[in-house]
Amino acid sequence: MEDIEIFRKTVYGYMDVNCYILANHATGECVVFDPGAEADTLTEIFNTPGFTLKGIFLTHGHYDHIGAVKELKERFNVPVYASKEENEKVLGNPGVNLSTMFEDPMTLHADEVLEDGQVLDILGVKMKCILTPGHTAGGMCFYIEEMKSLIAGDTLFCESVGRTDFPTGSAAQLVSSIRDILYKLPEDTKVFPGHMDMTTIGWEKKNNIACPEK
Repeated sequence: MEDIEIFRKTVYGYMDVNCYILANHATGECVVFDPGAEADTLTEIFNTPGFTLKGIFLTHGHYDHIGAVKELKERFNVPVYASKEENEKVLGNPGVNLSTMFEDPMTLHADEVLEDGQVLDILGVKMKCILTPGHTAGGMCFYIEEMKSLIAGDTLFCESVGRTDFPTGSAAQLVSSIRDILYKLPEDTKVFPGHMDMTTIGWEKKNNIACPEK
């Protein structure tokens, strides 16, 4: 596992987003999660030796998390992955994916739709796709048990949670996703959120006022 790392690259678009790159230094390949802006900056990274882009993964379909997807897909000819629910209900609707809010209406469709519980062999590790509705209908977290790491998107933040007042959001679903699914993961699991700082499952169970453990 020493050859595989997760890098955070905050991209400064309308809402500063934590974009993550999972890289295997032994193979020189990587995938990116939620490239929301700065397509040119990300392109420079993926043109660097050791960072050959192989895919784009989306935790959800809000505009601030997908703004650079089309440009990266065109430049590197790689597939886009998202949950089935997000692909059907959010990505293709500019009003729901919030791109109209930022006066840049866009639609997007995943090349590969992911199911809850699906396990992918990717870059030498196994990554589990965990459906966590609440922030959006098809929000999905990506759990790499071998790395004790969870890419959580806007479901779970450091001492906070994602908002639920946008289309397809549900406060009840979000609380259930966090308490009944994410809080069941090992407490030393590192959480890589869509905004703000990293945290752990154990810390959130004890300190997250927005969603305390039962």
